[in-house]
Amino acid sequence: MTSSKSFAPACERNQGPILEALRDYFADRRRVLEIGSGTGQHAVHFAPEFPDAVWQTSDVEENLPGIRMWLAEAALPNLPAPLTLDVTGEWPEARFDAIFSANSLHIMPWFAVEKFFAGVGRVLEPGGVLAVYGPFNYHGAFTTDSNREFDGWLKQRSALSGIRDFEAVDRLAQGTGCKLLEDHTMPANNRLLVWRRQS
Repeated sequence: MTSSKSFAPACERNQGPILEALRDYFADRRRVLEIGSGTGQHAVHFAPEFPDAVWQTSDVEENLPGIRMWLAEAALPNLPAPLTLDVTGEWPEARFDAIFSANSLHIMPWFAVEKFFAGVGRVLEPGGVLAVYGPFNYHGAFTTDSNREFDGWLKQRSALSGIRDFEAVDRLAQGTGCKLLEDHTMPANNRLLVWRRQS
């Protein structure tokens, strides 16, 4: 692989704790859609741990070359080519029994977060699991000063981004028929929210 392969230090730091939590929910999954795969690092780390599942990466078009480089280097049989997926546009026709997304909702504008959950409602099978990793506010308040500072940094980059309120996100998930299973405390003031879509 060339030196231009993208690398995200945050992925390197958080993939261990995320994987430990996902083991409880993804062990019996067979078709996983990762939304916003970024560099592809998470997929390459997680896919070998769930060898019976096809781990389908996806992202906006400009991020796909970097993901392809990680996937090509890993050469894992359960990592197919990434899909182009802008949550505000067309979604795949396929159905999945698990969906994972990390550090995505605070980057999107709110209308895209709404589209994210609308799309989840179309492609996640009944009984399927949705796991979302990232920082969240609770009752409209930041959980730490560092998250407040991070939110300010996000808004400087894009006024429509920012740390989302857990309650608002959970309402969107409920609207797709998903019920919260667990709200895991994660390192660096992050959370892993896990829902199951009701049968």
